[in-house]
Amino acid sequence: MAEPVALLALAIEGAIGWPQPLYRRFGHPVGAFAAIIDGCERAWNRPELPGRLRRVAGIGCLLLLLIVAMGAGLLLEWGLNGIGGRWAWIFITLCAVPGMAAGSLYRHVRAVTEPLQANDLAAARTAVAMIVGRDTERLDSAGIARAAIESLAESFCDGVVAPLFWLLLGGLPGLWAYKAINTADSMIGHREERWRAFGWAAARLDDLLNLIPARFAGLLLCLSAGRGWRIMLRDARRHASPNAGWPEAAMAGALGVRLAGPIAYDGVAQDKPWIGSGRGDLAAADLEAALRLYLRACLLLGLAAALFAWSGL
Repeated sequence: MAEPVALLALAIEGAIGWPQPLYRRFGHPVGAFAAIIDGCERAWNRPELPGRLRRVAGIGCLLLLLIVAMGAGLLLEWGLNGIGGRWAWIFITLCAVPGMAAGSLYRHVRAVTEPLQANDLAAARTAVAMIVGRDTERLDSAGIARAAIESLAESFCDGVVAPLFWLLLGGLPGLWAYKAINTADSMIGHREERWRAFGWAAARLDDLLNLIPARFAGLLLCLSAGRGWRIMLRDARRHASPNAGWPEAAMAGALGVRLAGPIAYDGVAQDKPWIGSGRGDLAAADLEAALRLYLRACLLLGLAAALFAWSGL
């Protein structure tokens, strides 16, 4: 029953996202994970503790997250199967929708494209700051387009491919366990001194959970474009992440552009290697092309999931 749930959840979220009335009234389920992570970090990640104890505390935070996420998923599936009978899968689908982000990601990146096309760099910087962690105040139009394309490529894995993969593999418990770990990685899985020890487990587990989805995301992007293979295979490992480089390199090769390169976080410049060997003068047109490629890859993902369901594997 996981296959129709996954396909319908992907389609519903792609069409309507997480409706604003629901967000205003109830927030987003990921917000509950963020609150747990934030509370644990403030209580347990004390700078006076040695790194070993902070690492153990970080592991404890992850265990608590997994208990909450998987426990909630199991209870929901059990309760809905008991109440809904043969129609339970429809209600389980509705519980899976917030775990997907195909439509939300498209709309967030589209919000960067429109002011960039109008040459409104101030508005474009504000929009791109909503989806990237780097400093955006001094980005020119090429830097804005590059940042948005990189976020689109990486989030294609984190927000679309991986959630669908873990929903197919583990139902609601698998989906929400993945979302909990991915949220933890985005909040505390950093290399800065404050989070290095406490967020170590979050970063390593997120790497493990994305190992297969990231490579599949790169494959989907190359298949959708009909090119990009050489750059993906050559440059994927240039990224600091063992996974993010795969969809980013695939996107760079498919579009014929350069991504990554020198950037700044919190005022500190980082001389990251380039990914891709194409044009560096990106513009709004490249971001539009990236969005079109992303939509084709999402459709191909849905087709792959449908074939998986049809095969009975």
